[in-house]
Amino acid sequence: MSCRKVWALGWALVCAISAAGVQAADLPAGDYQLQPRAIAAQTWVIEGAVEDFSRANGCNIINTGFIASDEGVLVINTGPSWLYGQQQRAAIARTVPQKPSRVVALNLHPDYFFGNQAWADLPLLALSGTLAGMQAEGKAYEDNLYRLCGDWMKGSESTPARQSLTPGRQDWGGHRLEWVRLDGHTGDDLLLMDHSTGVLFAGGLVFADRVPTAPHARLLPWIKSLRTVQGWIDQGLVRTVVPSHGPVHAGRKGVDQTLDWLQWLHERLQSSAAQGLDLSEVLRLSIPERFARWAAMPAEYTRSVTYLYPQYENAQLVWPAAPVATGR
Repeated sequence: MSCRKVWALGWALVCAISAAGVQAADLPAGDYQLQPRAIAAQTWVIEGAVEDFSRANGCNIINTGFIASDEGVLVINTGPSWLYGQQQRAAIARTVPQKPSRVVALNLHPDYFFGNQAWADLPLLALSGTLAGMQAEGKAYEDNLYRLCGDWMKGSESTPARQSLTPGRQDWGGHRLEWVRLDGHTGDDLLLMDHSTGVLFAGGLVFADRVPTAPHARLLPWIKSLRTVQGWIDQGLVRTVVPSHGPVHAGRKGVDQTLDWLQWLHERLQSSAAQGLDLSEVLRLSIPERFARWAAMPAEYTRSVTYLYPQYENAQLVWPAAPVATGR
């Protein structure tokens, strides 16, 4: 199945599962009420709702951020809509005197880059695989976000990154930055580690108090990537973690939570396939208490099992060996 078809199925599930819980907008119409919060020297985060997509939250569930220096302002992720990008830009202008100079999206999912439209006069960067994914999937994202988020999406058009970012170290006006490429949540997961502050913008690899999303996921590589991040924390390279979704935290909380979920999900899908359970039976299995109160439960569990379980079923198939050629 192509990525476009997977996302069409996935967003249809998002709309169907979320619609029942959507009520009158909790946010004032057209106002995301973005409040930058300082988390380290010259480093801010704008935290989204720890929820699932809905009109009640304007589909703002992503954490965006920015780092200011004498070289300008580095903007990290731009939110789910043109409106978000405009209000993000205004919030940054209220917070720091420096002018934004470049914008980076940490992966290809729509809430990481749909605000790019408001930043189109600046360099828009992402990893090369992320850039290609944005270009391929942007229209499908656009259609489904309009269906899910309603008027919050007015005027929004998919605006992919335009320049490829190369991982590595650089100085950003006194911030010793390191861009790192890992994978698992998507094929190209970009992380930003600031060695001068100990802040890690972990992108989609880390969720906190929320069930991870998995439409492009490969669980075992994701688990491996998280163990790498745990190592950075244990070595003292990282003190503060900014997850893609969920509260910013010190130490390993979100990393450990995400790793726990992925290991459990992998084992559940693997054992269910070995027992010959069908999809509906897997979806009816109980959820451990430690996950039951996380945001986006059970919706994300349903979506993840729907996306991933066929792969585990296929892995159980034993194909007959091809006949050996005798040469006669």
